[in-house]
Order: sequence, then C-alpha cells, then structure tokens
Amino acid sequence: MPVIQSRASGSTEAPRQFEQSSRKGKKAWRKNVNVTEIERGLAELNEEVIRGGVIREKKSSELFTIDLQGDSKASKNPPKHASKGLKADEILAKRSAVPAIPGRKRPGERTTDGLVPTKRQRTDWVPHKELVRLRKVADGHHAITIEAKEATYDVWENISVQEAEESHDFLPALESVKQPKSMRQKPISLAANGKEVPAVPAPAGGFSYNPLSTDYENRLAEESARALDLERERINVEIAQRKRQEAAARSAAEAEAAEERANMSEWEEDSEWEGFQSGAEDERPNTKQPRRKTQAQKNRIKRRKEEERLAKQKAAMKARRRQEERIKEIADEINEREQQKALQGAFNSDTDDEANDQRLRRRQLGKFKLPEKDMELVLPDELEDSLRRLKPEGNLLKDRYRSMLVRGKLESRRHIPFKKLARRKVTEKWTHKDFVL
Repeated sequence: MPVIQSRASGSTEAPRQFEQSSRKGKKAWRKNVNVTEIERGLAELNEEVIRGGVIREKKSSELFTIDLQGDSKASKNPPKHASKGLKADEILAKRSAVPAIPGRKRPGERTTDGLVPTKRQRTDWVPHKELVRLRKVADGHHAITIEAKEATYDVWENISVQEAEESHDFLPALESVKQPKSMRQKPISLAANGKEVPAVPAPAGGFSYNPLSTDYENRLAEESARALDLERERINVEIAQRKRQEAAARSAAEAEAAEERANMSEWEEDSEWEGFQSGAEDERPNTKQPRRKTQAQKNRIKRRKEEERLAKQKAAMKARRRQEERIKEIADEINEREQQKALQGAFNSDTDDEANDQRLRRRQLGKFKLPEKDMELVLPDELEDSLRRLKPEGNLLKDRYRSMLVRGKLESRRHIPFKKLARRKVTEKWTHKDFVL
C-alpha cells in the first residue's frame, strides 16, 4: 500500500521543473531550476569527508601502500565459507572522521573574561645568554675540548657493512643463470694449419695502393694462378657432370632395349598361336582358365627367364667394358689433380709458418660454407700516379665479419629475406543453414 504524505510535511528536495520550453527571461533563469546534480555532488563530498577526507586531495602515499615483506602467517588458501557478520555490527563499525560537536558552550573569539593576558616570551630572537656563549666560541674559548686519540685501525680500509636483508617468504628464491661450458672454451680456428688467425692481419707489400714493382708483380702472379686453378676446377666439374649424365642416359636406353627384346620372346609368340588355335577370337571367348600349368608352359617360362638373365648379364658386361675403357682417363685426371696440389703446396710453403685465412680446412663450422674473400687487386692499367684519383678497394664490414668466421667466433649463416609464415586455412561457415522455422 503506498504511503500517503501530507502537504504540510512536504519533501526535502528543491522544486524543479524538468521540462522548460524557454529560459530567455530572467525569471525563467531562477525559477524551478533543476539542482539535483549539484545536490548529489555535495552529498558525495560530505560522504568522502565523513570517511576520512576528499580522495582527490589526498596523496598517493596516503591511499596506497607497497607491501615488501608480506604476511607469512596468513593462509594462502582462505576458507571458502567465511563467517559473515551482522549488518548492525557493520553499521556501528562505521565511524566518521569528522570530530563530533562538543555539547558544552564555548566562548566566542571577541568575548573575554576581563583578565589581562600574560606576556609570552618571543622565540624568534637570540637571548642574551646564548649571544654571550656564541661570542666566546668565536674568540676561541671552548667550554669542551676534544682530545685527539691515535687510530687503532686503517682509515682507508673498506669496511664491509652488512645490511640487514629483509626476509621475503612469499617470493621465490632467485636462481643464478648457469653459464654454458662452451663459453669457457677457446674458439677453433678454421685455418688449414690449425693456427690462430690474427683479427687484423698485417697486409703484405703487394696490397699497398702505391706498391713496389716487384711486390706488385708477385701478387699479380699469385692471384692469376689462383684464378686459373678455380676456373680449371669449375671446368672439370662441368665435364664430369656431363659425362655422368651421358652414361646414365646410355645405360637407361640399353636397359629399355633389353626389356623390349625380352618381351618379344618365343613364349609370347607361342602363346599367341595357341590362343588363335584354341578359339580365343570366337564370338564366345573361353573364360575358364586352366587349373594347373602344363609341362610345355613351364618350359616356356624357364626359357623366358633365362633370356632375361642373359640380357641383364650382357648389359652389365657392356657397362663394365665402358668403365675399363675410361680407366686411363680417370688415372690421367687423378695424376693431374695430384700435380696441381703439389704445385700449390710448393707455392704456399713459404707461408705455412704463418696462419693463412685463404687456405681453410675441409670440415668447417656449420652447414653453410664461408663467403669467399674479395680479390682486392688493381690491374696494371688501373694503377694511378696520384692519390687524389685513388679509388679505395674492399669493405671493412665484410672483412671483419669474415675474420670472425675464420677465427671461429661466429657460425656462418644464410640470409633469409622473407620469413616463412604459418599456413592458414580459410573456411566458410554455413551458419545460414542453421535456421529453425
């Protein structure tokens, strides 16, 4: 049943008019203005003052605290069914931060009891007794003298001050990072002689931009011989690959011819003639198969297998004869390679005492080969008389990178310009079929 309220009692809210067509006149500005938002804001402000002060005016240190130690006694798993207090106790526990108004009467600021107030001593000036003491100190008359004693310890010694470590029971203990064993091992040089290659090797006289004629001629001969060796190796690899492909093609052709000859054997001709005689081409073919093979059929199968074996044996003999014919060529190639290696060893014998980053060992570090060193050589027609027209050769970044690879500091990698992305499967959901009438 709704509560009926008399007009005399009225409501505590201010009169307001929510729908105002116009506010052009002065009366309309002050008449029945809606102030509910202002009242709500004041009520919230009073509640914050009662709880302890306005939150916006407080500092962060007053609102928040940083727990560094934690509570080791508190249980990590709180009880599921915690006992809930009464609502009356919760209401009584709320205490206002604003002090209560005392009940006794307090005199006003302007009203007095007629008595003359006592004279208080000023605290913002120096008294006469302190002034006299300061003058004596300035003149050198100290009341207390400090006795100098000899030090029984070293003043410059580092005194270890052990700070009290705060116990954090709730934080896990920090584990030190374990260093791998390979960090303590020395890098393995990739040079052929196994010696350590210097990070920045001292260049010879032939690498100068203004070299001597003898040094330049020696270096030009070395680079030309190395280029010729590389070209010979490339040509030999191409010739060997071409011969291998030709031999594979010939063997495949011979194998096909042998199979065709084996297929056109006497067994197939006899079987065709017997089928013609047995009425295989009549209107009604005989679908029944013989249960057991006759002796004649077994003999034909043996003859066919023997012919196939003989054909395979002949093909193998031909391939072997072809390899025997190439024995001389293979021996000549091996002798030529050994001579080249001997010449190269004699040519580089004078540089064996020092580590050479050009000659690398056969087994390198990683899957990919090291990048070849750039040939920093200026041809005779490109030599300049003046340093002003000089063009610098080489790249310091590439040289430093290759030096680290040769010394075993890094592993050779391959540049991957595009990252391989995961495959995504695009499907169309048939949600338009999931309808219900």
